[in-house]
Amino acid sequence: MTVAPPKLECVTTTEAPAQPATAPANPLSALADRIDARVLAAVGSLCISASSMFVKLSGTSAGTSVFYRCLLALPILIPLAWWERRRAASGIRRRVALPLIAGALLGVDLVLWCEAIGTVGAGIATVLVAVQVVIVPGLAFLFFRERPHARYLLAVPVMLGGIVLAGGIADTNAFGPDPVYGTVTGVLAGAAYAGYLLLLRVGTGPGTQVHSVCLATVSAGAVALALGLPWHGIDFAPGWPAFGWLIALAVAGQAVGWLLIAAALPRLSASTGATLLLLQPIGAVLLGVGLLGEAPSWLQLTGCAAVIAAVCFATGRARDR
Repeated sequence: MTVAPPKLECVTTTEAPAQPATAPANPLSALADRIDARVLAAVGSLCISASSMFVKLSGTSAGTSVFYRCLLALPILIPLAWWERRRAASGIRRRVALPLIAGALLGVDLVLWCEAIGTVGAGIATVLVAVQVVIVPGLAFLFFRERPHARYLLAVPVMLGGIVLAGGIADTNAFGPDPVYGTVTGVLAGAAYAGYLLLLRVGTGPGTQVHSVCLATVSAGAVALALGLPWHGIDFAPGWPAFGWLIALAVAGQAVGWLLIAAALPRLSASTGATLLLLQPIGAVLLGVGLLGEAPSWLQLTGCAAVIAAVCFATGRARDR
């Protein structure tokens, strides 16, 4: 009697378990997934709020500070963007136009804001740029039919009133030498800033935060150079310690701050993101008190408290993605 040979079972490569097709998430995406996006936006806003302090300590012109703010952030952003690009999906290569346009708007915002500071003062210029808290949700509703939530609508008057007080508009001595020109440039800066925030939010996908911020920084630096040279001039050799403060401005105000905000904005509604970014001027006032020995009036401090309370109210139960 013959015995049939045992049947051998072969496992072909097509039957083997498939490997995951997606690359591991970059650290920023992993951080964004673990931490509440509102916390990321708030911390990023506070980092950016230090910008005015660093500019003041550097003693450089507006054009110089804007130019170096972008230039000195690139040695941090470019390696991170290259590392992110290697691990991201191919769709990252198509996310170029929106970050570049957003960065151009940021460059316009920074130059116009610095122009407004010289004509109406830093406080009122900051108030005028804060119109983004209304423009961003308005644009989101106009183009994306994204309705702002009720808590935001209730908090808007308090936020705007608080920003007005914090900026020193109640002080008759706060107005600069050319209030009309300064108001126009300040409002235009706020509109450009709103466009930057909305495009950064729309143009940033999962795992592409560094890519978007890097492209936006390159574009902003180019626009700031083109506009800043005729308006303010640029000192290409500011010397020390000015250069040290400009490095701090680039690291905190441009690289770290905007990376955190770029990770948060796509997960937040337009109204919530715009609301949390109002912490920037408030943080600037408080840093000026704590680190520069500035003495704001009680009206300004009351405005800061009102804005913080309104931000907490508007974002406390916001429905975000």
